[in-house]
Amino acid sequence: MTKKVLKFGGTSVGSIQRIVHAAKIVKKEHDSGNKIIVVVSAMAGTTNNLVAYSQSISKKFNKRELDVLLTSGEQVTSALMAGALNDLGIKAKSWMNWQIPILTEGDHTNARIINMNVEGINNYLSEGGVAVIPGFQGVSKSGDITSIGRGGSDATAVVIAKIFQTDSCELYKDVDGVYSSDPNKIPVAKKIDKISYEEMLELSSLGTKVMQASAVQTAMMNDVPIQVKSTFAERKGTEINSQENIDYSKAVTGVAYSKDDAKITLIGVEDKPGVAADIFEPLSKNEINVDMVIQNISADGKKTDLTFTIKRQDKNAASSLLKGNKKITYETMQMNDKVSKVSIVGAGMVATPGVTYKMFRSLAEEKINILAISTSEIKVSVIIDEESSIQAVKKLHKTFNLD
Repeated sequence: MTKKVLKFGGTSVGSIQRIVHAAKIVKKEHDSGNKIIVVVSAMAGTTNNLVAYSQSISKKFNKRELDVLLTSGEQVTSALMAGALNDLGIKAKSWMNWQIPILTEGDHTNARIINMNVEGINNYLSEGGVAVIPGFQGVSKSGDITSIGRGGSDATAVVIAKIFQTDSCELYKDVDGVYSSDPNKIPVAKKIDKISYEEMLELSSLGTKVMQASAVQTAMMNDVPIQVKSTFAERKGTEINSQENIDYSKAVTGVAYSKDDAKITLIGVEDKPGVAADIFEPLSKNEINVDMVIQNISADGKKTDLTFTIKRQDKNAASSLLKGNKKITYETMQMNDKVSKVSIVGAGMVATPGVTYKMFRSLAEEKINILAISTSEIKVSVIIDEESSIQAVKKLHKTFNLD
């Protein structure tokens, strides 16, 4: 007998028929003698509708009340899942965040799970029951309902696997695993059988929507093995675990891209100690995340050109903050919001020479100009014109034998 967390995403529980289908998967696992904790997301589209309701009231809707509103989606799914299991003859019960409780800390809409009480649910599992828990939510020390960010049900499932010391954590989605690139845009992309936490974290942070980056980070920090599976097809999924369990026969595991970036260049910035901190401090205080940073110093050492990327939605706010920043002086500011970030990721590239050269040569062969470059041990990212993004991904996919 093993203890498992089975987590079902929004698409997997997007209708009554799909909830019943997911319940049958749970029943099969339960009938095999396993102790099952089910974690559910809100039904597909529900959270977006709730956000729209709040914005129709106010663009600055109170964050505490927003958490109360948004977490209601998972409460609905939890009740429906428990009811579907009961109808299939399985003893099942839903627990709300405050009934366990799932204790969180941090700001509303972006809280973090720090602990939860295991006694009640463990007793229920020992009695043969299936526990159904809503993802994405918790309760603060002061008793307020909190949410842990969009896509947070994955993180909830991973934390539950850690705290309840389960034997596995299985994430059921509308895809049958993690792919080498977006299969909707790159039809020749192939499913990855095994991938390391580090690689998955890079891919998630680069826009791969299979799994939330914070969930991958939590799994990596606590060494929680994860399986990504399809709700709708009985195929082997993707295993996500530590690097020592991965066979790196290829240097590059996947190619990711995002089309929500903007590039800002400050030309002729006075080069003095602390200038970079003065530029980025107001952005940080206004929760604008800076990604890639490139600095070019002039021949006389007195001026510098500073280029960095941000999310496209933050471009107007960033521009206003830079123009109003009295601590810095520069000649001109250039902004390009028609760019895309394309990245190759692979833990195997650490021991494989020539990977960066191959990437740059491949893009040159397609006459794709590189506007900015960022590297780490297992990732190389470039900023290019947005219109060339799919062309670049297809070329790199072929170059590194990922088709």
